[in-house]
Amino acid sequence: MTMSAWGRVGVSLTAVALVAGVAGCQGGDSDTKEKAGSSSAKDAPQSRSAVTEVLTAAYEKTAEAKSAKVTMTMSMPQGMTGGAGGGDMELSGVMGWDPTVMDMTVSGSMMQSEPEAPDEIRMVWVKNAMYMDMGAEAAKDMDGKRWIKLDLAAAAEASGDPAVAKELTGGMENMNQDPAQQLALLLDSPNVKHVGSEKIDGVETQHYKGTLTVAEMMESNEGLKVLSEKERKDLLANIEKSGIEGYDTEVWVNEDDYPVQMKVGMDSPQGEVKISANYSDYGAKASVQAPPAADTVDLFEMLGGLGDESGAGADGSGI
Repeated sequence: MTMSAWGRVGVSLTAVALVAGVAGCQGGDSDTKEKAGSSSAKDAPQSRSAVTEVLTAAYEKTAEAKSAKVTMTMSMPQGMTGGAGGGDMELSGVMGWDPTVMDMTVSGSMMQSEPEAPDEIRMVWVKNAMYMDMGAEAAKDMDGKRWIKLDLAAAAEASGDPAVAKELTGGMENMNQDPAQQLALLLDSPNVKHVGSEKIDGVETQHYKGTLTVAEMMESNEGLKVLSEKERKDLLANIEKSGIEGYDTEVWVNEDDYPVQMKVGMDSPQGEVKISANYSDYGAKASVQAPPAADTVDLFEMLGGLGDESGAGADGSGI
């Protein structure tokens, strides 16, 4: 594989890491919000018990739906990902939960950190593996194959280290956190409240918001249960060291008890992280298929092959 191809792969893996790190924190800014008429009785503040009842009903219906179409935008400041980084990312497609599947097209300024990077990348998540369509240009450097497969479960098993396996498989669980999980997190907020009635894309909704500290979020996040107590403490310490203290979470629920929009904002020393997700077509069939094996390069196997080429042979002789 040429250096330009490796550059494209690096950009793709960065996108995967960003999706994994913040997809479960769906929130941000949107221009689709409109205030509804203030004369509606729905604008009257709801009691905590009423808020809990509404969000619980939304959680139950969303969990039962198991899939939805989603459009998401992410905005991250420079240096947030440990490098120059920063910018915007847009994702659109379909996601499913129970089982976890995803078929998203990813684009935005975050994708353009390398000159050879594609304008957009299609990402497919199915059967515990992520597939990335690198495009026809990249296929020229990959024996005509345009898809790269990243199987974290295989990498975890091959590592032979239970701690590494937990970290990798736990990351997979966080990769595609569904809106039902986000509602569950908001329900755990000690100060969740009803904001009022608003319209999102012309749809009447009820707006709710709350905050969670990093510790509260970790305690509520089922995807982190695979970590040991020490691993959770280390993760908490690392997040707090980054300067992120908590998450401002918002949700807009329509008359059918489905979340139409979700937002999260996180303050960091580098600036504010904003994420916004809009959902529609709940229950739509999420028929996500893995690309043909003949058109796929297994990144894990490829890296192993490169290691064999640069090191000793199978017999340890280096020949």
